[in-house]
Amino acid sequence: MIYKIRIILDAEDDIFRDIEIEASTTLEDFHNSITQAFGFLGNEMASFYTCDEEWNQDEEIALHDISENGSDIRLMNETFLEDIVTEKTPKLIYVYDFLSMWTFFVELADIAEAEDGRAYPNILFSFGEIPDSPPEKKFEADPSFNFNDDEDLDSFDSYEDLDFDENWN
Repeated sequence: MIYKIRIILDAEDDIFRDIEIEASTTLEDFHNSITQAFGFLGNEMASFYTCDEEWNQDEEIALHDISENGSDIRLMNETFLEDIVTEKTPKLIYVYDFLSMWTFFVELADIAEAEDGRAYPNILFSFGEIPDSPPEKKFEADPSFNFNDDEDLDSFDSYEDLDFDENWN
């Protein structure tokens, strides 16, 4: 099966690429296809994130496990596109270069049969030029959190449950 996927840069201007790729591709190969389609070198850290219909981020699928003692994190080279992206869960978030935070919305547009003689991945359509620097992100606090509300601040009153020595220095 061939997935037709639109990858949209999280920016004010419309910048996107439509890619055809085999559903059985690893997320690492998909990551490489995205970096090539947008003109990145592909030498920075990256992760995919599962998400819901409103693009709320969920599970991370990382390019490399950089934890000190190994973790349960899913890795791109062990995860297949068809196991993550389906008609029921058609969306992913992709972040490239954690210092610059290039952020993309990835969405399954169609599922088709492979065409004889066509090489995959294949860029179907390219729109817009990638800017020289990533778009600014607006990080906002949770609007439901009220710093003036004693109930919201109760969790900060006790340090016993925090696993650290308060006389650390």
